[in-house]
Amino acid sequence: MLISSLNSAAFADTLILITAADTANNQATKQQGDVVRIYDETTDQTLGYNIFHISQYLPGLTGNGQVFLSGAQVSQLNQLLTTNGFAADLAADLSPKFVIGYVKTLTPHPDSDHLSVTEVDVDHGQTLQIVCGAPNVAQGQKVVVAKVGAMMPNGQIIWPGALRGVTSDGMISAARELALPNAPKKHGILVMPADIPAGTPFDFDQAAKVVAAQNAAE
Repeated sequence: MLISSLNSAAFADTLILITAADTANNQATKQQGDVVRIYDETTDQTLGYNIFHISQYLPGLTGNGQVFLSGAQVSQLNQLLTTNGFAADLAADLSPKFVIGYVKTLTPHPDSDHLSVTEVDVDHGQTLQIVCGAPNVAQGQKVVVAKVGAMMPNGQIIWPGALRGVTSDGMISAARELALPNAPKKHGILVMPADIPAGTPFDFDQAAKVVAAQNAAE
């Protein structure tokens, strides 16, 4: 897994790379040149890297929040790691992290009166089990799925997890969670038009228009 982000306000000209979820053990760091490795002190597992002065190594890389690196850019970063004495252990992840999903099944959670367990078809023929607490989720909907490896606009990262003992691999998202303009304040997921194929990469501009249309219809 490779999650990349830029935050120019907090960390100027620094690329933050996350390769694994935080562990319960103490974290340690090692800096060589412009590279800082963050790792689990007990297991020596790499958790991520901070790359300082990233504009020198990947000129033209811009963004705020999650950014998606090409295979060539990851290769350049691996070369930088090797030059500074670290293992070239970054692997490019080119799959979209926000996609349109189709809610194929929906059943009550066995240990909750407000959670539902869904099976959601996404891209590449994959079906994800996602626990959802939204009151308006229903079978047959087209929804926005934040897959494992997605970084939400508020900085939250979607990891594999479980809710009350039931596996949940992703999140069915609300307009507010996607930071869409004029998102409704009421609790509920964003339901997308039925004619959008499951697996389509999520388009934030298109979704903003959907929100505007839904607001106008209410």
